[in-house]
Amino acid sequence: MNFDILELIRILILSIVQGITEWLPISSTGHMIIIEEFFSLTSSPEFKELFFVLVQLGSIMAVVLLYFNKLNPFSFKKSAQERKDTWFIWFKVAVASIPAVLFGLVLDDYMEMYFNKPLVVAAMLIVYGFAFIWIETRQKSRHSHEINTFQTLTFKDAFLIGCFQALAIIPGTSRSGSTILGALLLGTSRFIATEFSFYMSIPIMFGASLKKLLKFGLVFSQAELIYLGVGMFVAFLVSVIAIKFLLNYIKRNDFKAFGYYRIILGSIIILYFLFTGR
Repeated sequence: MNFDILELIRILILSIVQGITEWLPISSTGHMIIIEEFFSLTSSPEFKELFFVLVQLGSIMAVVLLYFNKLNPFSFKKSAQERKDTWFIWFKVAVASIPAVLFGLVLDDYMEMYFNKPLVVAAMLIVYGFAFIWIETRQKSRHSHEINTFQTLTFKDAFLIGCFQALAIIPGTSRSGSTILGALLLGTSRFIATEFSFYMSIPIMFGASLKKLLKFGLVFSQAELIYLGVGMFVAFLVSVIAIKFLLNYIKRNDFKAFGYYRIILGSIIILYFLFTGR
C-alpha cells in the first residue's frame, strides 16, 4: 500500500471545493479548473474520473439525508394529503428531468469533448453572472412572487425549469445556477427555486453518477480506495453545510452576490489562461 499524504491533502481540497460549489450557483466545473491547476491528482486518469463521480455521489447523498422526511411519500407521520403532495413533488421532479435526460443522452459526450475548455467555462460563468444580477434587479420591481409553494408550481413550470437544467450540459453554467435562474424567471420565490433545484438534482445526479460507475470496477489499490472513501465522505459533509448555508442565506439576501462572484471568477480564469498561454 503506497499511501501518499500529499495526494490525500489534494483529495481533501478537491472534495471540499466540490461539496461547496455543487450547490451554490457558482459552477463546480469552473472552480475545479482553477483548483486542478495547482492541486491536480497524481493518480491514474481512471482513478481521477472515478473520484469525481464518487464525490458527486457524496454530494447528492447530502440532499437525500436533509430532505428524506420531506420527500418520503410513504411516511406514516404524514397525513393523506401530505403524502399526496409529496407524490406530486416527485411527479414534477420527474417531468423536470425529461429535458436534461434527453439532452444528456444525445449531447453529453459531445459537450465534454468540444466545450469543456477553460475559456468556454469562463464565458459561461460571466454570462450567468450578469443573468443573476439582471434577474434580481428585475425581481425588485415585483411586489410578490407568483409561485411561493410547491402546490402552485405547475407541471408546465417544472418542465420549463427542466429545460434550463438541460442548459447546464454546457460547462461553466452550473446545474443549480441554471435551474434557479429558470425558476426565478418563471416567478418562483428564491426559497422554492432553490429547494426545487435540490430536488431535481437527485434523479439527474444519481443517474449520471451510476452511468459512469458502470464503466469502473474496484480495480484500485488499497490506498486509492481509501482516498475515494475519504473524498466521498468529505464531499457529503461539506455539502450538508453548503446546502444549509444557502437556504439560510436566501432568506435574507438575493443572488446578486453570486452573480458578481461568477463575473470575477470568470475574468480571473480568462486572464490566467491568456497570460500563461495555456
